[in-house]
Amino acid sequence: MARLKDKQKAIDLRLSGKSYSQIKEVLDVNKSTLSNWLSKYPLSNEKIKELRDWSSKRIEHFRQTMAEKKKDKLEKAFSRAKKDISKLSSRDLFIGGLFLYWGEGSKRDKGGISFTNTNPFMIKFFIKWLEQAGFKSDSLKVNLHLYSDMDQMEEIKFWSRELKISKDQFRRPYVKDKKSSEISYKNGFGHGTCSVVLEKQEMNDYVLSSLKYLEEIAKSY
Repeated sequence: MARLKDKQKAIDLRLSGKSYSQIKEVLDVNKSTLSNWLSKYPLSNEKIKELRDWSSKRIEHFRQTMAEKKKDKLEKAFSRAKKDISKLSSRDLFIGGLFLYWGEGSKRDKGGISFTNTNPFMIKFFIKWLEQAGFKSDSLKVNLHLYSDMDQMEEIKFWSRELKISKDQFRRPYVKDKKSSEISYKNGFGHGTCSVVLEKQEMNDYVLSSLKYLEEIAKSY
């Protein structure tokens, strides 16, 4: 008897213009059963179009809702991180710079030190770290790795402006034959790769020794 009532309810809903998905929200019945019950009750083309339009709006609304929720979560996470990190002390900057260099810096044992990245903010942090160590930005050299479809002078202007370093400190860019538009995996900032170089052997010796000490600490964990 309950099954007959469900079938009649499904037919009534179908006659009112409901889709299988909408009927499933009301009745605990799988789609194959509904297909069997409602095979004689097709929807009109006009109703099908109306349901598709409604479905598109519902999907868009769902996407917007999820995007807003994600944005809210990220804002809360950022507020928490900002509170936890707070203002960096000189020691914080020093240790942070060492770990940054450990991950992205050159490990050659001669010729000075260099730091390479596509992110201008990471490069700026590295320069600030060097300034804290007593090296002025005008003692640095800059190498750019660009793609063939990039305007070399415009990219030099960009990095010079971002890093507050004179264009005279930039060496001739290395240009790859490949075009940036051909890269399938894009995760950079769109201005090539920048390397900042400090040609001081004593700094090279000190930084590599510091990294060696960090490795010793890591071994004890």
